[in-house]
Amino acid sequence: MRIIKLFLLLFVIQINAQQGGMWIPSFLQGMNESEMKNLGMKITAEDIYSVNKSSIKDAVPQFDNKCTAEVISEKGLILTNHHCGFDAIQEHSSVEHDYITNGFWAYKMEDELLNKGMVVSFVVRIDDVTTKVLEGTVGLASEAEKQKKIQENIATLTKTSPKEAWQENTIKTFYAGNQYLNFVTETYKDIRLVGAPPSSIGKFGDVTDNWVWPRHTGDFSLFRIYADKNNRPAEYSPENVPYKPKYYFPISLKGLKENDFTMVLGYPGTTQEYLPSFAVEQIVNTSNPAKIKLRDAALKVQDGFMRKDNAIKIQYAAKNATLANAWKKWIGEIKGLKKSNAIGAKKEFEKQFQEKVIATGKQAEYGNLLSDFEKNYTEIKDYGLARDYFNETVRNAEILVVGYKLYHLEQLYNTKGEQSFNDRRTVLINGLGEFYKDFNPVVDQKIFEKLIDIYSKKSPNQFLAKSLENSNGEDLANEVFSKSQLVSYDKIKELLTGDTKTVLEKLNNDKGFQIIKAIADTHLKNVAPKYDELNLKNTATQRTYMKAILELFPKNRNFPDANSTLRVTYGKIKGYKPSDAVLYEPFSYLDGVIEKYIPGDYEYDVSKKLIDLYNAKDYGIYGVKGRMPLDFIATNHTTGGNSGSPALDDKGNLIGLNFDRVWEGTMSDIYYDPTICRNIMVDIRYVLFIIDKYADAQNLMSELKLILPKKEK
Repeated sequence: MRIIKLFLLLFVIQINAQQGGMWIPSFLQGMNESEMKNLGMKITAEDIYSVNKSSIKDAVPQFDNKCTAEVISEKGLILTNHHCGFDAIQEHSSVEHDYITNGFWAYKMEDELLNKGMVVSFVVRIDDVTTKVLEGTVGLASEAEKQKKIQENIATLTKTSPKEAWQENTIKTFYAGNQYLNFVTETYKDIRLVGAPPSSIGKFGDVTDNWVWPRHTGDFSLFRIYADKNNRPAEYSPENVPYKPKYYFPISLKGLKENDFTMVLGYPGTTQEYLPSFAVEQIVNTSNPAKIKLRDAALKVQDGFMRKDNAIKIQYAAKNATLANAWKKWIGEIKGLKKSNAIGAKKEFEKQFQEKVIATGKQAEYGNLLSDFEKNYTEIKDYGLARDYFNETVRNAEILVVGYKLYHLEQLYNTKGEQSFNDRRTVLINGLGEFYKDFNPVVDQKIFEKLIDIYSKKSPNQFLAKSLENSNGEDLANEVFSKSQLVSYDKIKELLTGDTKTVLEKLNNDKGFQIIKAIADTHLKNVAPKYDELNLKNTATQRTYMKAILELFPKNRNFPDANSTLRVTYGKIKGYKPSDAVLYEPFSYLDGVIEKYIPGDYEYDVSKKLIDLYNAKDYGIYGVKGRMPLDFIATNHTTGGNSGSPALDDKGNLIGLNFDRVWEGTMSDIYYDPTICRNIMVDIRYVLFIIDKYADAQNLMSELKLILPKKEK
């Protein structure tokens, strides 16, 4: 009996180890397929990725270059997150038609709303082009020369690699420059908004609940892809027709339980799983704390105004969500890296790495890598910190965002002359109208005041512009916003009117421009060149380090870092223990929405209709034993870009869509710990409950292929 128990324990440990990783779908056969089948998958690797027949990858497009979606009907209907479609929802909203607050549903196709500039891209096939990309790089003396040659090769291959006329080639690097793959894609440009629940459902809990579990957010929205009469990509036309997909997902209503197999496909943005301990120490102790401090100040200002004024709430909703998302993620990242002792684990691996280098006689090739890392990261620390303060200040005070565009306009004149200046000036004038639509000078003045005060006091003194030394944020903000013409679209158009000499004179006499010019000049002279030099050294060292890991530890689960390309991750539905005496179950229910309900609250309001459905327990076929399932968690390894990704069961049926991670597990971008890293998904049954029972959108329900649970005898 004891032997059996030991065998079962070892089996569980083995299964738990087979989780984590973001795998390229064209390389699943072999180790990955075996792991997935051990975890419970019933389909094959070819069912997921095939170039010879339709496969799951054909139903998983990248959504608007930032998220993931899934095709769920033969009429091109796609599902993604509410927060992924939020820019479009906001764009169509006004005080009179407040789709943010009230939701939007197109009950006929002609009611669907066009979204200018939105795109959806499908992967047709993936080809390895490593040899061709690296051709001619051996023997080049410097890293800069190697990168230049690689970029030249990529440019040539992008133009010459085989594809159809309506397709694109995109070559991406993997394993820190040790592998290159070409993604042949098709990009559709006529995408229309079909449905979105009110924010009280789609953003329930908003900033407070973001990155945490338990979660009660119905984070979904619906769009439709349109194509030309040949089913090919086309710009918007009233003649376009709904896209006919190669594959679309059946939707399973069979229910979920803990330890069920789950798989997520999507386009994860960026991870840094193979950073050395020196880099992780800087993230935990220096970089993240600085960025958190700046965003915390900006968020408090925005939040104060948004809670008092609905017009400002609409103006700043998307900006606030974007700002808060990274802010809270960085806080959780620090927490998770410390809890999992990631730095200690990295140091232990580095010890093993050095021992392996010596044991294999590879000292000449790899013996100095860790000491080089230590030297470079020590030297880059202050430059990196100054860069973080500069970037976060300039990108989050909107008057500085505009000012920095104008700064580059002046630099363009200095480097390329008057014609380039005038061309860019025209583009700026035409484009800034949209920017100022959601600009509020009262809000931005307070944000500017807080951020410039932190920047002038906390950024390394040796890199601070002279004009900011001993400055006072409040006084500077009052002066800039009372004197600068950057505070409105009409004034900036006036500022940019005239011949080149006149415009440049006006710019340099503007107080807002003077501030950003002083900051930018100092940064670009004293920080950026040295940071780029040291970062290039780290890039070269990281590439060699990655090559060494692949060579010396071939049996490790060495997956490539995320880079916004199509990936597969897999695991199991599973709860977790975030801290002592706390155990989270893997499922949440509509009950939790009612428990959190605060009438009229910015984050926790609930519509009367949803309350009525709850009180009547009117859940249709989607409820389970008198309860309405809402969200669930699993051990799938996801990150930004996986928002909207399909969550699939063991047969490849749709059971939910990914939208977040748990707070303690956000460090999975740097270090994946299967004991606490969990992704959060909205249960597809809740999505359908909202579409069917809440919105009564029977036109949409009729498009779906539902797999119903077997009736009990």
